[in-house]
Amino acid sequence: MKRILLVDDDPQSLESTGKILQYAGYQITTAIDGQSALEKVRPSPERTGPAFDLVISDVRMPKLGGLEFLRALTLCTDSVPVILMTAFGRVEDAVWAMKLGAVDFLTKPFKRQALLSAVEAALIRAEKMSLPRTDETAGSGEVSGQARELPTDLILGRSLPIRALKTVIHQVGPTQATVLLTGESGTGKELVARCLHLMSARPKGPFIALNCAAVPEQLMESELFGFERGAFTGAQVSKEGLFEAAHGGTLLLDEIGDMPLSLQAKLLRVLQDQEVRRVGSTTSKKVDVRVIAATHKNLKEAVHAGSFRQDLHYRLEVIGVQVPPLRERIEDLEELCYHFLRQAGKRHQKLVQSISTDTIEILKNHSWPGNVRELSNVIERAVIFAQGSQITQAELPPHLLEGVLTERKEHPASIEVPLGTSLKEVEELLIRKTLEATDGDKNMTARLLGINSRTIYRRLDKRIDSD
Repeated sequence: MKRILLVDDDPQSLESTGKILQYAGYQITTAIDGQSALEKVRPSPERTGPAFDLVISDVRMPKLGGLEFLRALTLCTDSVPVILMTAFGRVEDAVWAMKLGAVDFLTKPFKRQALLSAVEAALIRAEKMSLPRTDETAGSGEVSGQARELPTDLILGRSLPIRALKTVIHQVGPTQATVLLTGESGTGKELVARCLHLMSARPKGPFIALNCAAVPEQLMESELFGFERGAFTGAQVSKEGLFEAAHGGTLLLDEIGDMPLSLQAKLLRVLQDQEVRRVGSTTSKKVDVRVIAATHKNLKEAVHAGSFRQDLHYRLEVIGVQVPPLRERIEDLEELCYHFLRQAGKRHQKLVQSISTDTIEILKNHSWPGNVRELSNVIERAVIFAQGSQITQAELPPHLLEGVLTERKEHPASIEVPLGTSLKEVEELLIRKTLEATDGDKNMTARLLGINSRTIYRRLDKRIDSD
């Protein structure tokens, strides 16, 4: 029987929560504040191992609050998973709790199923973390002779912003917390959401994504909540909504900032009650869904403008995760380029193996307003137009070369040709000087001179032969 320490200074809450857990088969010990709870978890000579399998504590308490108790707990005993409870409007406490090491938190008042789901997930995670590993496997990232892959391996890059993002995913993923992903378009918010889903206690459940900006307002409600037969003209059969379809899994509400104001109150009710009511129905249905929202908009500004509900914003941003733009992780660009190169080469059946150094430099100097999505499109275009096994400047779209060409126009190379020089010699001199200006890029030289690249090869070959 799993042992749980329940800490709460509210006697009524302590009693009701304790009964729910006892009826679910857990052994419960209670404490009315953090100080007395700390006495119960301190190491004892008569006891080997931690006194409890899980601690559930309120945040706001006298003597020793939940956050202080959490700090003290990590110092005086072996690792014990902690779930924090917090009142609505105190979500900032929960954010700090996650950073301090809490595995999950619940917003009061919470439903019975939300409590039991959080407890089950925390205990499962603790069991996984306590599986024995040898020193060799701990250092190599291997378990039982097989490579140990993590969902965050899907996110490419080794820059500081990406390492920080992966750390947050590892902390937040296993919890039941609602997450708000913010970041510019094209940064990969859906990929982050998938990683959070795979890190959760429900990775085998469905992962469903809805782009709120792509669904007409009049269809949004039935898309989310479903509808009954005859609910409106054309509703010939009943249909489940995405909340029902995502039962036992994760629902990503992408571009949540574009959700119609008229639906935001209904979404808030579903998030609070974990119940949905189909359009045209008089009854509600329980759903077990973790919601992740994403947006490129500033929701605080939207709240101020009156286009987004403040209470919904609070409910969604229990944990806020910022996905960095590509320009802030430019050191990851080359790794991303070769990843997209391999993908595009396989997709279009082209053997393109490398990218020239000067081309990489041009890509690194671009501002990337479209972020990783724009980079993926640029590399795919380059693979399609590539004439050989290497991508050069010639395969880049014109807007990426504007800065290079402008720089060359501002610093033009002059060629002095003495009178009496033959046209053949002038042509060779012009090709040679242009090659020097383009660092030997024959395709770019051909583009600048308005001739075919084969002409350059032919003229150079003749000059070499004559030498």
